[in-house]
Amino acid sequence: MRSTRRRTLAAAVAAITLLTLAGCSAKGSEPFKDAPRSSKDNGQPADLVRMPDGFSNVGTKCDHGNRLYVAYHGDSPYAAIAVVADDPTCN
Repeated sequence: MRSTRRRTLAAAVAAITLLTLAGCSAKGSEPFKDAPRSSKDNGQPADLVRMPDGFSNVGTKCDHGNRLYVAYHGDSPYAAIAVVADDPTCN
């Protein structure tokens, strides 16, 4: 009896822990939990480069003649940003 109770309790704790952790990784679906902003550019979609698992993905987009690159890795809370000023491929 005691062994069954322990297993049930362990399974319940594992399920609660899993649900809690799953609810904490919603970076991609949480809208704009970042610094205040003055506008939003939905005019043209960003180009996405999806890398194999284990490597960071890249998003690129032109902004006022400058090309922006943002590297991100799934829902991880970090990213890298690079800017190419006056990129000739940006109109």
